[in-house]
Amino acid sequence: MDATPTTAENSRYTLMLEWLKSLAIADDLQFSTITPASSDASFRHYYRLRKGDDTLIVMDAPPSKENNAAFADITARLAAVKLNVPVIVASNLELGFMLLSDLGKTNYYNAIQAGLEDAELQALYRNAIDSLVTLQGADHQGLEVYDAERMLDELSLFELWYVNQHCNTTLSEQERSSLAQCFAVLVADNVSVAQVLVHRDFHSPNLMMPIDSSLKPGIIDYQDAVAGPITYDLASMVMDARHTWSEEQQLDWAIRYWQAAIHAKLPVSTDFAEFHRAYEWMSVQRNLRILGVFSRLSIRDNKDQYLAHIPRVCAYLRLIVSRYEELSPIRKLLDRLEGRQTVLGVTL
Repeated sequence: MDATPTTAENSRYTLMLEWLKSLAIADDLQFSTITPASSDASFRHYYRLRKGDDTLIVMDAPPSKENNAAFADITARLAAVKLNVPVIVASNLELGFMLLSDLGKTNYYNAIQAGLEDAELQALYRNAIDSLVTLQGADHQGLEVYDAERMLDELSLFELWYVNQHCNTTLSEQERSSLAQCFAVLVADNVSVAQVLVHRDFHSPNLMMPIDSSLKPGIIDYQDAVAGPITYDLASMVMDARHTWSEEQQLDWAIRYWQAAIHAKLPVSTDFAEFHRAYEWMSVQRNLRILGVFSRLSIRDNKDQYLAHIPRVCAYLRLIVSRYEELSPIRKLLDRLEGRQTVLGVTL
């Protein structure tokens, strides 16, 4: 069994085994089959084990680091609208362990990397768009609000971890002042959009390949859901930090989403041009935050694998900020950080 954790994690792993053995279904669990399923950018770890002919997932989420009550709450909200989310078979929120149904081993990202015919790819993402529209109709009352204060706080990660630490650069006073004004305009626009339940990471690693005839993708990693802009999750999907989508493909999925949202009577603008600009501005907010987060994961947490995605995120950002004069301070800073020359407002 290749599931022995590191020394620092050993006590958690032992505690997890003790908890599993205390469950009423313990006699049906095949402990010799426990293997690591995955880990992510947080403190959570996942293990897979067999129960008869089926497999289950054990989630280890240290309660001092993770909000386990939020995971259970969001699971219930998404299950209530018939989304394909894990069933919580057993849980102990105080200890930080949950036993979940298994949504499969392959996510969209794995499948894309392995190679998909375009027809299958398009079918997968149309199903994902349908699930996103359904998700946005779920109950978001009482969730933490993704408000202006939180957005501005997240944008500070961009300077602290990406500009200062990753790029080893200090902003001039003029740059800092220009960015502050730009960020204020950006955030004011983003918070003006109608609020729904927001997954926060609705992209290929968190969409599992369908395992039944419903064709619905499995949805995972939603415990950080908030009440926030309806544009956020679409930006996550079409500007996926793990895979580059062409501008043409982004636009196609954005139109399909917008049409489905209108049909479902979700609170999106009935003017597609207005909606398109709004979700592009939301993507700028998200991608600036991601640059800070990925830099922090590498520098602070020694998770250097996230560095490979930074050029992609910068490319997405550059694509958008080059279109809007209000966002030019971001473009100018990216030019300087990347050593590009700007002549008469045009980046060379």
